Amino acid sequence: MKRLLAAFIFFTRLPFWRIAAVPSECFKHVVPYWPVVGWLTGGVLAGTLWLLAQILPIQMAWIGAILVRLLVTGCLHEDGLADFCDGFGGGTTRERTLAIMKDSHIGTYGVVGLIIYFLLWSQMGTVIPLATLCAVAFCADVYTKWCVSHLINLLPYARKEEESKAKVTYSRMTGAEILIGLLAGGIPLILLLPAGLGWACLCPPVVFLLLCGWMKRRIGGYTGDCCGAAFLLCELSFYIGVMALLWK
Repeated sequence: MKRLLAAFIFFTRLPFWRIAAVPSECFKHVVPYWPVVGWLTGGVLAGTLWLLAQILPIQMAWIGAILVRLLVTGCLHEDGLADFCDGFGGGTTRERTLAIMKDSHIGTYGVVGLIIYFLLWSQMGTVIPLATLCAVAFCADVYTKWCVSHLINLLPYARKEEESKAKVTYSRMTGAEILIGLLAGGIPLILLLPAGLGWACLCPPVVFLLLCGWMKRRIGGYTGDCCGAAFLLCELSFYIGVMALLWK
């Protein structure tokens, strides 16, 4: 239970830390519970969208919902995407790539990466109908976090623990944690994803595996920034897959 609480503390900026003190060891096991946290962040995204759409055009409601999720997560994943773009865009060696990613300053690649990402993500509100977008928003958040959570099982951590930004390295999942993640990530797809959109579920795993291969070649593993970037890029691929299916 404390591992689950640690996940909510780590992946959101809501005051879950007031509930109980969590041992530092628990933060090594937060990634398997990432999809469970997605029920909160995805629910906030979808719920805010639906509420705002009652008084605003869907395009504005979608942008408002995006802003609320950013507030809830503290832009944790977006910071990772910016660092990932800077490191993998500007680094030419493993050491240089890791050094750039650890630098707190954002560079050109990071700025351009975030601009392109938000431009693409914000467009979903202009194409996908409200009811479908609410369901997709929840499913995309939860399912993609389940996909990307397996990064810690497939690749080693690219830095030493003391060199980590969060001063923690994630432990690989146990069988029980794999099952928890599977249930948390899969149930929304079964219950909420509209008929005919199931093919979009193939997009995140494909993008995830491509990113894993790139990370392995460039830095020999993953970092926390890689986790955040992989989540956002895989989530975006889910939306694009849905948009492509609806466009047909």
